[in-house]
Amino acid sequence: MPATIHEVKGRHESRLMAQPGVVAVGIGRHQDGKEVIVVSLDRERPEVRAEFPQVLEGYAVHVQVIGTVRAK
Repeated sequence: MPATIHEVKGRHESRLMAQPGVVAVGIGRHQDGKEVIVVSLDRERPEVRAEFPQVLEGYAVHVQVIGTVRAK
């Protein structure tokens, strides 16, 4: 039985979060309705973006820029 997206995210989250500028790792939906792993960056970082896989264990990886995350 294939791993769920939650299991895949859990296995890779700490490694992804260790990359410079990564502020969040989550799960979202692509416009086609399929679940994707979402990696959020503080700013555009082409060198970091180039290091991310396009797919993790069968799930697409979507990289987006959301800015700095601060606790309120």
